[in-house]
Amino acid sequence: MQGRTEDGFGMIFGVNHLGHFLLTLLLLERLKACGSSRVLNVSSGAHKSGAIDFNCLSTHKELGVGDSGFQMFTLYCHSKLCNVLFTHELAKRLQGTSVTCYSLHPGRVRTEIFRNFRIWLKILFIPIYWLFFVDSDSGAQTTLHCALQEGIEPLSGCYFSDCAVQDLLPKAKDDAVARKLWEVSERLSGLS
Repeated sequence: MQGRTEDGFGMIFGVNHLGHFLLTLLLLERLKACGSSRVLNVSSGAHKSGAIDFNCLSTHKELGVGDSGFQMFTLYCHSKLCNVLFTHELAKRLQGTSVTCYSLHPGRVRTEIFRNFRIWLKILFIPIYWLFFVDSDSGAQTTLHCALQEGIEPLSGCYFSDCAVQDLLPKAKDDAVARKLWEVSERLSGLS
């Protein structure tokens, strides 16, 4: 969760957003040449608590600073907002092509996300984990829906949860912020 990528980006920003942004853009011409194809960005409902601080991104190559558990979760929320904004802008740029894109919340899935938590946090979260989180098969359903469901092409750019389109907060579909994030991401990843 903490640390930096080889290129000096904050680990959460680099792994959760910038790497996916770069991979998608590097594959985009091939996707267009393949005919109908889809790009899925696995986000999280936590994007609702996210924000994009472009000044911090410029100075620290990260969406925020700090290394406490709460600060790491906040950075995670910011990165998941990046996923939604990236999908929003990507859909606009893909209009008129056979490539569509969707962002999604898979639900609260039992993964190893707590493996690096301090023991007291594990003790606190384990009952919640087993009571309110779903197994990986259930957690994969929205991803599979967005990848395979016929007829959702007109919903390109939308955000899904529980296999259905969800309304987004205004900040998650802000055209100006999405465009600026795209431009900054291009610069940071060496594409411009």
